[in-house]
Amino acid sequence: MKPENIRLSILVGLVICSGMMFVAPVNLVLNTDSVFDDPAVKRINEERVEDYNSKGQLILKITHDDGRSITSDFSLVQKLMQLEAELLDGSNSSTSWDNEEVVVAKLQTPFSAWSDAFESRNRSLENATKWADVLQPPIEGGWCGNQSTNMESSAFETTLLLLPKEANFGVACPSFPGANEQQAPNSDEILWLIWLDSVDKEGGTDWNSLTLWAEKVSDETEFEVDAVGVNMLFQKAKVVAEDDLTSILIPSVIFLALVMYVVIRDWKISLVTLGSVGLIIAAEAGLISALGFDISIIDAIAFPIILAVAVDGAFWYCKSSRSRDEVRSILLIALVTTLAAVSLSLFSPIKAQRSLGLVMMLGIFLDWLLTRYVLEEFYLSRRKSNHKHDERLMFSNENKIGVWSWPFCLVMLIAIALASPQGVEVFDINQFLPEDDPALDEFEELKEKYLIASSTIAWVIIDVDGDSPEDYADVVEIQTQLGHHPSVISFETGLLESPLVLGISHDYDEQDSPTVNSVAMINQGTPVMEDHRLQDSGVTTGVAIAVFIDGGNADAALQFLDDVTDLMEAKDVSGVIGGELVIGASLAKDFEDSRITQIIAAGAAVFIVAAIVTNSPKKAMRIAIGTVAIGLAVDGLASITGERGVGTAPAVLLGMGFAADYLAHASSGHKVTFSDNFARWGAALTSVSVFIMLSFADFPPAKQTGVLLSISIILSVILATSLTLVPSEMPKHDSEE
Repeated sequence: MKPENIRLSILVGLVICSGMMFVAPVNLVLNTDSVFDDPAVKRINEERVEDYNSKGQLILKITHDDGRSITSDFSLVQKLMQLEAELLDGSNSSTSWDNEEVVVAKLQTPFSAWSDAFESRNRSLENATKWADVLQPPIEGGWCGNQSTNMESSAFETTLLLLPKEANFGVACPSFPGANEQQAPNSDEILWLIWLDSVDKEGGTDWNSLTLWAEKVSDETEFEVDAVGVNMLFQKAKVVAEDDLTSILIPSVIFLALVMYVVIRDWKISLVTLGSVGLIIAAEAGLISALGFDISIIDAIAFPIILAVAVDGAFWYCKSSRSRDEVRSILLIALVTTLAAVSLSLFSPIKAQRSLGLVMMLGIFLDWLLTRYVLEEFYLSRRKSNHKHDERLMFSNENKIGVWSWPFCLVMLIAIALASPQGVEVFDINQFLPEDDPALDEFEELKEKYLIASSTIAWVIIDVDGDSPEDYADVVEIQTQLGHHPSVISFETGLLESPLVLGISHDYDEQDSPTVNSVAMINQGTPVMEDHRLQDSGVTTGVAIAVFIDGGNADAALQFLDDVTDLMEAKDVSGVIGGELVIGASLAKDFEDSRITQIIAAGAAVFIVAAIVTNSPKKAMRIAIGTVAIGLAVDGLASITGERGVGTAPAVLLGMGFAADYLAHASSGHKVTFSDNFARWGAALTSVSVFIMLSFADFPPAKQTGVLLSISIILSVILATSLTLVPSEMPKHDSEE
């Protein structure tokens, strides 16, 4: 195919892909599902009996404008019950749900649970005019006594979760200090659990719609309603990241254009290079969106990275002393070694790393493709006719600086790695919001007040035959033993210890051969799931047990994971264990154990592809050694400049990619010229300008990526320069000159 046809085909393809953004607009998401894979939650969403998405569980906090008790004041209870009904049926435009793309799939409130509890004793909360109508005659033992009905036990669990820890629980549990069965629960604030789902099952759910409804109700009623909880923090983090994307990406383009013009002194090269990057980013986003994939807001970090990588070809074609074929070879080696280093992220157990790595790799490849086949002639035409190739050696082969600079730089990089603090931060919401964000302080206050906020759910799924009495007995025994684990949160008084383990009811042991299916048919479920069975095509395959553990103790979560795994093996049952903290802590531990191995593996991948492309094991070994040294140093700097976590791994691998890029240039065997060093350092400083801008982001993953990549490029170009000072392995070249 003629070069003109190749250029036209590439441009048309990129333009078509860019146009796909208008057909399938990009949907930026940020939630736990976009960050890591939780096999337990995934299975629950696929096999749960209820038809709604558990990932859409959110929390509303409700208080009265005048600070009145909203549970003991019966008139306010009636108004909130009316608000609950209006939210679901839309009968009042002032409080109805208005979003047509998002629906309320389920609503769990204290009042609905209390109503069911009273109804189990033939008392009606809806028809009552005062609390005495349902509290008299007294219910002996309240809802947590030995004679409690199933509905009352469920109401007790709901009260534990949705009222503050210091509230007077009244009839919910008279065993608690200050409470008795003749009192209504007394609290000036409560929580509602609400599950949202998207009308478009393939698309994401807009959690911000809950915030809009809460603001609307707060304005129209005497109640203050706030959307709170960890999922709303992810929504807040998404907003922060989107603001960064608009406030940093455009200034980065302008700043890069200015820096590039100052360095390269050609505004046409600057504009064409930046225009090509815009086309590449638009084409990549359009292609990914058209294929039906959501782009995580974390993936958007790749866009400034693609911007920074694009300048490499412009400098080598326009400012180096290399011929066309030599530049082609340099850029090809740089491409394959960079992709080899970054490709290790595709094998990460962390979903966010895999998707970010894929977006970076695709963008880097498109950068090379457009530079090589479309822009090459333009760049060469801009090379000044009077530009002289300075072939002078910067240092003689006998110069000791040239001999020792390379090993000295390697030793310094290793020293940085050895001096850095050890340890990895748990992958949680704190890594996605600035430390001084008020939302984190508000969340800490919520955790201090509410059990459901201070705890986190660990999911234990047991594979069962729904009609097997033996499997039911195994599930009941495992649930009981889970309640004895020290990591599990329990409410204790002198008379009662109630571990928060919610699953299949175990009050049917005296029935003849109870099974999971028979018990589930007469049991009303729990506050977190109406039916804890998991089914495939109507056949029960498992039971999901929700275990509440301390949300701030990652070590306890890991111990829980290990102990439950041992318990399941001892009972000879199969299943899955998951939950946000359990998976997040497990990923952090796995990353801590494997991060050095990952860096070495990336170095090995670089060596293999470099050896194949250069046909020189010696050159490939130098590139690989330098790449590993940069990786170890950047990994160490991650803990020095901030917090080392699973989110910093892509930055480490990309830093290794930049190192492989610059080292590939430096090890080509060509004589060291001032023109080549200008191209190398000009490209590096121009790229750094983008990452310096990125380091001013408020979104922590973007901010730390900007800092680490700025440092990694500087270290890489220094190391590459030191490699150029090592005596050439081709002495014949000098004699021929």
